[in-house]
Amino acid sequence: MASLLLSLFSTLLLAATITECEAYSKTVKAPYPGPKPEKLTHLHFYFHVIDSGNKPTDVLVATGPTTNSSATNFGLVAIDDDPLTMGPDITSDEIGRAQGMYASTDQNKFGLLMAFNFVFTKGEFSGSTISMYGRNAILSKVREMPIIGGTGAFRFGRGYAQAKTFVYNTTSGNAVVVYNVYVWH
Repeated sequence: MASLLLSLFSTLLLAATITECEAYSKTVKAPYPGPKPEKLTHLHFYFHVIDSGNKPTDVLVATGPTTNSSATNFGLVAIDDDPLTMGPDITSDEIGRAQGMYASTDQNKFGLLMAFNFVFTKGEFSGSTISMYGRNAILSKVREMPIIGGTGAFRFGRGYAQAKTFVYNTTSGNAVVVYNVYVWH
């Protein structure tokens, strides 16, 4: 009888415990006031990579043991803080910075892993950022990379960026890349 009571008590305890569990997810009210993701914004700007001079914006921070003998610089890692401008000339109005890193991750073709924040410092989106993370096949005429988030006006941002090399100087390593970015936010 004691064994039957213990078994019944265990079953009731287990049933009570199961009914007390919360679901693994639930829909909640937004924790802050703000815009709902409903508009598409197109941004057009120029990304300046400056390797030369006394104040480069693109700095090599690491290489692998075979980077120098690799045809694709496989293993190279660089950190950037590049100007974003309205026009292709470096003296054009600066609207922000491209801050992040890239790594050469393809052993067979030139391909970079890009992890960048576009930090806007002027204009309508000053104080907002867009996060881009993806593969940049740098020898392709136009490259497409995903936009995976943002802050400020671009909170909950998602979309894509298309990059096209505007100018590349093989001697200095400096480049100007035109970006067309489409963000739902």
